[in-house]
Amino acid sequence: MKKNIAIIMGGFSSEYKISLKSGNVVYQTLDTNKYNAYRVHILPEKWVYVDKNDQEFPIDKNDFSVTINDEKITFDCVFNAIHGSPGEDGYMQAYFNLLKMPHTSCDMYQASITFNKRDCLSILKPYGIKTAESFYINLGDTVDEDAIVNKVGLPCFVKANKAGSSFGITKVYKKEDLQNAIDFAFKEDDEIIIESFLDGTEVSVGVISYKGKTKVLPITEIVPNNDFFDYKAKYLGQSQEITPARISNEDTEKVNSIAKKVYEILKMKGFSRSEYIFKDGEPHLLEVNTVPGLTKESILPQQAEKAGISLSDLFDNAITEALTA
Repeated sequence: MKKNIAIIMGGFSSEYKISLKSGNVVYQTLDTNKYNAYRVHILPEKWVYVDKNDQEFPIDKNDFSVTINDEKITFDCVFNAIHGSPGEDGYMQAYFNLLKMPHTSCDMYQASITFNKRDCLSILKPYGIKTAESFYINLGDTVDEDAIVNKVGLPCFVKANKAGSSFGITKVYKKEDLQNAIDFAFKEDDEIIIESFLDGTEVSVGVISYKGKTKVLPITEIVPNNDFFDYKAKYLGQSQEITPARISNEDTEKVNSIAKKVYEILKMKGFSRSEYIFKDGEPHLLEVNTVPGLTKESILPQQAEKAGISLSDLFDNAITEALTA
């Protein structure tokens, strides 16, 4: 008997358009012989099932069901394709855990920790995971530009603490430009992380749970055509993404080991994609994403393909793992 799969997409953040693309790729890819796929848009103003004719049916939040032509549809599993809040920060995970409904993403705590860059890096540092030098600011704090420059140096990156897809990020070269960058980041979040610039090769490492085991996918080297790997570089083709990365076997083994260690320290499940920059021969962790892009052009699906895992197999495995957890 075919399983009913709700593919949740959209969300409450600036990433919702990217999420809709990811969700639709999952919808178009899932094996129709095994699954009845339902597109579910989770938006601030509505939760709705959207049929193939784009007709909308409201989701009953009491049990995450939908009624279509007087027939109540319940779901066997939820495929999470929401980038940013509420799909990547723990809210949807907590909701589905309360409903005892299987879902493809990590658990609530892991989602909330990894979505908060500052907290995630703080947890991992005692385990020897190297990171950039950082400085934290909350909305309302007095901005001491001299203290920031003394701590992280110039150039530096000003980032929204809880935002993905490089929203709210600026590379700052001069002290007098710090305030504008901080104001820009505060448009995305009320917490900011300012990090030192790491001059080295940037790589993206996909780690997934595949057939019951932690699997590190082939590494992708990021070569932005812009000054850094910003939104345009990620989604508008303004970068080169080279898989496998042009790094030595020694560096490959080193970053593979660290990425696997991070995944297991955090007790992750499902998909993850972490970003590293090599400085003085050592990978420095930038961040961990738990709902990475899932379009054919996205990094994790490219890595899976290099590993001999098709999109269909990648998505099918995620559902199978969720159902057997």
